[in-house]
Amino acid sequence: MDLIEALRTTGAAREFSSDDIPEAVVHRLLDTARFAPNGGNRQAWRVVLVRDGERRRRLRQLYLSGWYDYLAMSAAGLTPWAPVTDRRAEDRARADAPALARAAAEAPGGFAEHLDEVPVLLVLLADLRRLAAVDRDLDRYTLVGGASVYPFAWSVLLAARAEGLGGVMTTMATEREADVRHLLGVPEEYAVSAVIALGRPLNQPTRLRRTPVEQFATVDSFDGEPLRAEG
Repeated sequence: MDLIEALRTTGAAREFSSDDIPEAVVHRLLDTARFAPNGGNRQAWRVVLVRDGERRRRLRQLYLSGWYDYLAMSAAGLTPWAPVTDRRAEDRARADAPALARAAAEAPGGFAEHLDEVPVLLVLLADLRRLAAVDRDLDRYTLVGGASVYPFAWSVLLAARAEGLGGVMTTMATEREADVRHLLGVPEEYAVSAVIALGRPLNQPTRLRRTPVEQFATVDSFDGEPLRAEG
């Protein structure tokens, strides 16, 4: 597949066929993704392929505890867990999460409720000893360390797209990081960065909606002129 086409058509897939994905294919995806850019070439990522049925079910339950909070905050018009937000409004919104969970239990459920059935579940970890997080001591939320891990996740998704597969990276399980560590025997110096779900998508999203460049790129200053193609 042409690189530009892959970059413009790799959307999040959350519904998969029941087709098994051989471990040889998963190995091939990771073998490609390992060339992702990362700080100092320290390759601070670690991946756990979760195959055991009971561990998958427990991972799903950990995931769901945050998922209904996410839905409740979204329904209240909030960006869930935004570093800059109204915490009291968050608390009020999250009070509705149990009702959402009860309603979901009476319905067929979607991606979250069936997470354990996804053909491939990869838990992506980050070795905190090997991240150059230059914003570590700033008086705000730290973000920079992810630059050495998340390009790897994106490379996994691009490699999957090239093989006719699809998937999504989700960070929901991080809310229960300590429990995920315990479930998978992960040492404390590793952060739970994401879960990557992969499979053969029932529908491959390709017509993606994104904000045009002129709305997020400016020249010379934050409030400068929009960057335009004809500039």
